[in-house]
Amino acid sequence: MTEEQNQLGTALRRWRDRLAPADVGLPTVGRRRAAGLRREELAALAGLSVDYLVRLEQGRATRPSEQVAAALSRALHLETSERDHLYRLAHLPLPGAGRISTHIPPSVQRLLAALTGQALAVFAADWTLITCTPLWGSLFGEPAHDPADRRNLVRDTFLPESASAPLPRSERGREAMEAALVADLRTAQGTFPDDPRLRGLIQECITRSPRFARLWSQGAAGALGHDRKTVTHPVVGDITLDCDILTVPGSDLRIVAYTVAAGTPAAEQLDFLRVTATRAPLND
Repeated sequence: MTEEQNQLGTALRRWRDRLAPADVGLPTVGRRRAAGLRREELAALAGLSVDYLVRLEQGRATRPSEQVAAALSRALHLETSERDHLYRLAHLPLPGAGRISTHIPPSVQRLLAALTGQALAVFAADWTLITCTPLWGSLFGEPAHDPADRRNLVRDTFLPESASAPLPRSERGREAMEAALVADLRTAQGTFPDDPRLRGLIQECITRSPRFARLWSQGAAGALGHDRKTVTHPVVGDITLDCDILTVPGSDLRIVAYTVAAGTPAAEQLDFLRVTATRAPLND
């Protein structure tokens, strides 16, 4: 099959070849025939089987799902224009304007790779978890085990039966934390009034959670800010951390960072978890 006949596979191979392991936070182990990522490395980062990736690159699979295309675009650190090109080659509709995006810019991908030893996570504007570092998974439980539509902070807060682990406790108190989260979600609704996933999330929480319905009816809008939270971990016990939310210019992504002061007991607890942390890719 020629490159012209297999444009999707050719593009995937070229994008894979230009990424070094260090770009995605992987160690360079053993002799490598090329500087780029190996197929098994990209497959692991995207949460795909190596066999399926081979079929995509060889042109034996030509119509990946939107979830696969989104995972590949993040794993390959594609710019927005490149992500759109991938969608076109895969015969998929482009991510719509006015919809909440789960695309992570390459600069943010590099930031996560450089800070892989920290407890960081990237959330979409509706507080759906997109990706996280291994230490985050060690702190809060491995999110890769949860379905994509269940990895949502709002749902975990107001519909606790969907949460895979207890939520951290805010020093401001549960009521204040919940009110701030609902206000943040209303701000997202103002930005993305036609996003179907956001509408569904809001309606589900109004229907199933009297607490959410009461707070939503108040109409407050705002943004989550700094907090100090305590995580009850099954191995290291209670650990209190600073929680900060960083925004990306030109994007509605939220980077949530949990940190502690050096030389404190909490820092020792994080060091212990860092040793046991392993990477598990998230699937859409």
